[in-house]
Amino acid sequence: MVPRYARPAMTAIWEPEMRYRIWFEIEAHAAVKMGELGVVPESAGKALWDWWATNPKIDVAAIDAKEAVLKHDVIAFLDWVAEQVGPEARFMHQGMTSSDVLDSTLNVQLARASDILLADLDELLAAIERRAQEHKYTPTIGRSHGIHAEPVTFGLKLAEAYAEFSRAKARLIAARAEIATCAISGAVGTFANVDPSVEVYVAEQMGLEIEPVSTQVIPRDRHAMYFSTLAVIASSIERIAVEVRHLQRTEVLEAEEYFSPGQKGSSAMPHKRNPVLTENLTGQARMIRSYALPAMENVALWHERDISHSSVERFIGPDATITLDFALARLTGVIDKLLVYPERMQKNLDRMGGLVHSQRVLLALTQAGLSRDESYRLVQRNAMKVWESDGQLSLLELLKADPEVSAALSEEQLEEKFDLAYHFKHVDTIFDRVFGG
Repeated sequence: MVPRYARPAMTAIWEPEMRYRIWFEIEAHAAVKMGELGVVPESAGKALWDWWATNPKIDVAAIDAKEAVLKHDVIAFLDWVAEQVGPEARFMHQGMTSSDVLDSTLNVQLARASDILLADLDELLAAIERRAQEHKYTPTIGRSHGIHAEPVTFGLKLAEAYAEFSRAKARLIAARAEIATCAISGAVGTFANVDPSVEVYVAEQMGLEIEPVSTQVIPRDRHAMYFSTLAVIASSIERIAVEVRHLQRTEVLEAEEYFSPGQKGSSAMPHKRNPVLTENLTGQARMIRSYALPAMENVALWHERDISHSSVERFIGPDATITLDFALARLTGVIDKLLVYPERMQKNLDRMGGLVHSQRVLLALTQAGLSRDESYRLVQRNAMKVWESDGQLSLLELLKADPEVSAALSEEQLEEKFDLAYHFKHVDTIFDRVFGG
């Protein structure tokens, strides 16, 4: 985790003290249920929760000092709690194994992280929708292969982003449900020394579902899917970031990141206004995607358990969620304050002498009786003249002067094919599909 790219609420989920607090809750809930079952005295669970009610500060340093000697983090924690609570603490962890605590805790953390990420997505979606409605009919050029294609609206570009992040939200909801499971099943997962009802109780108390079969660990295919979902969301962030970066290029300049008063773009060149936020988002997306692969490699553990996954998850759990939280918030800010230049969009639309209307002329010629190949040839030979003139010539005027074209289409018919509004007649339909009617 890099503090520069971290926000407090998400970071707090991964702080050592929070992890130990979740460990305690799992152990204490298990002790309560075991007390009800008569496995341990009912006083054991009460003693734990009575101590907890004083809201003690978890002494992370003291636990870490124990771990340095014991070489086992869960045992170090249990020993420290026993020193605080007294003799009743000996009934903690009855029949349980370390993975019961560690895996259930990780999934609590990932579920809580998901809740923050889902809130982030809601804020991003709201910003995108607002700007999409604002520019619903703002004409701009659509590009394929980076080359002018046909007219679109800037609102449609944003509507596409809204639909994409709506899918991201649905995937994250599903990933949260899949990751939010609890295992309190003991060594190798057979419940030999802990009753299954303990797992049910702890799961309910911690807001998790029970893991149907857990060996000694919760199956890591769940985590692989979770981190893959975060990676896909990161890729969507990068797609929008790259779009903004391209639109901010000096030769295009149809939109750009907000440039605040006093901001400086270059240490050497005072004129620079660089797309630093979206470039940063591209870099963060690369990192978030990189965490998906080790999560997939964690799936293949030895037999009922090994700990080859453990060190990996200590990295990717905090880093992926903290970075994605930051990236979503940053992208929301970029969209919210994005500077949009409709006049420049129109200028770029007109830049190539009407070439963007070539398809309509092609179709009109076929409807007038010419073959598609002949129609294509007639339009292309005029379009290439415009292209080679760098847009100084007009496609419409060249077509009017072409005897083979004018034999098939009148001037009025040709002029009608250059109507920009024609391309936007279904914008309302698309918006209704994306945002609802």
